[in-house]
This record gives sequence, C-alpha cells and structure tokens, in this order.
Amino acid sequence: MTTLDLAPLWRSTVGFDRLFDLLENSGQWTGGDNYPPYDIERVGEDHYQISLALAGFTPDEVSITAEQNTLTVEGRKAEKGGRQYLYHGISSRPFRRIFSLAEYVQVKGASFENGMLKIDLVREIPDAMKPRQIAITTGGDHQPVENKQAA
Repeated sequence: MTTLDLAPLWRSTVGFDRLFDLLENSGQWTGGDNYPPYDIERVGEDHYQISLALAGFTPDEVSITAEQNTLTVEGRKAEKGGRQYLYHGISSRPFRRIFSLAEYVQVKGASFENGMLKIDLVREIPDAMKPRQIAITTGGDHQPVENKQAA
C-alpha cells in the first residue's frame, strides 16, 4: 500500500481538516468488512441514492441515523430461537455501515422494499453560498454598471 504525504497541503490550506482526515484514513476502507453489500448511485445533478441489500431483515430491525456529515445504518436481527438450520446461508449478523457525507448533503428519506433499503440524499447549497453577480459602480456617482462577463 502506498502512503500519501499530505504535509505540503497542510502548510498551504485552511479548513480542509475533515478532507485530509478522510484521505489519511482511506487505508482503513480497503479490505474491510463489506457486509452488507451496497451501491451508491448518482440519480441527478444533486441527488444521490444509497441502496443496501438486507435480505432477511425487516424495517423494524434496521435503524438509520443522520448527524453532521455522517450517515449510519445499523441492523440487528431479532433472536428467533427454536430453529434448526441444516444450512444457514442468509446472513443475520448485526452490522453497522457508516457513510461520510459532503457538506450540504441531506438525507431526504428512506424506503424498504423486497430486501433493499434505499436512502435518498440531496445536496442543497444555501442561497448565501451560491455564486451571485456583483454590480460594479463607477466614480463618485455609485451608479451600478452591468457586468458583461459570461456566466
């Protein structure tokens, strides 16, 4: 595994701590537990969907928590005693899957159908953060002059 030296970036940037932490910890993501399997799909310019294959789980056995740039999906099967399996291939082990969300990405809803949990996400940038045109004034009259730059 190659290591990434982020020291030059630390010296010349401000406020990217979270991004650098994600890069430094990226080695932990590879080769880790891949249960349950999932997909992350871009369904629109600012719309995303995470799908988790949760065969054997019910919606009551799964919890979704969204908090400050983190989405956590946890599942725990209810104990059902008295069954004797000859072969048990459908996993029922507890899981915890954590997704890091970018700034302004919000969880809009979740649905569970046919063993698939689908979580809808939307990036909503506040109006104050969106680009805007600034009027340019001339001399002392402070009359706005239209900016002719192409947007």
